[in-house]
Amino acid sequence: MKNTQRLLEIMVQLRHPETGCSWDLKQNFSSLIPYTIEEAYEVADAIERNDLDDLKSELGDLLLQVVFYSRIAEEQGVFNFEKVSEAICQKLIRRHPHVFADKKFANDDERKQAWEAIKSEERKAKSAAENDSILNGIANNLPALIQCEKLLSRAANHGFDWPETLPVFDKVLEELDEVKEAWESEDKGHIQEEIGDLLLVVVNLARHLKVNPEMALKESNKKFTQRFQYIESRVCESGKELRECSLEELDTYWDKAKAELKK
Repeated sequence: MKNTQRLLEIMVQLRHPETGCSWDLKQNFSSLIPYTIEEAYEVADAIERNDLDDLKSELGDLLLQVVFYSRIAEEQGVFNFEKVSEAICQKLIRRHPHVFADKKFANDDERKQAWEAIKSEERKAKSAAENDSILNGIANNLPALIQCEKLLSRAANHGFDWPETLPVFDKVLEELDEVKEAWESEDKGHIQEEIGDLLLVVVNLARHLKVNPEMALKESNKKFTQRFQYIESRVCESGKELRECSLEELDTYWDKAKAELKK
């Protein structure tokens, strides 16, 4: 708590209108968004690299963002860091009745259903609009894969879902056929629409298979990078440029990369 208080005091100094930092004084809620997103990704990167010293540092940078927003809000008379802490404490206690109250759940599925029911009640309390949707509260600026998974999961938790996984495979094939038909029409707008539909149903398949689509794609990106860099090194050793290689040559290198990088 001592260091937390010190951090809050430092932010007050940085935002002091007369003696503070000119850059910090210029910031507002909107201007901080890119930095917050960047810091969150750097936390994830440190975890993926298993660099715990760096993780400690990056978590500090992310905490700074929370303190920064809270200070701006306090200056505007809206809320402060203490209110932010109070809100998350209340939310955690409210959403974990099996830990902080006497509620018992028979299994994890029952606990998950209760969690969603509590969140649904929270959303209703926040919005009295007649057209309130169960999809409300999912941020529009999330990465598309993450947003898609959240939308599908939210709908599924309220009964809008296939009861089994096999029909989802069929839906993927159906959407793939529609992409091909759109491609044959040469209508760019229609092609984009159908590609989007295909991606959505693939995310739904990942959800059914209990795979995080964002993490799955990140791993595939990493794998592709490693294999492509292997190809680059082998082509360079041959004294040629990538563009000078035939597709057959590159495919052979790709197969070698798959085999050797598995070791």
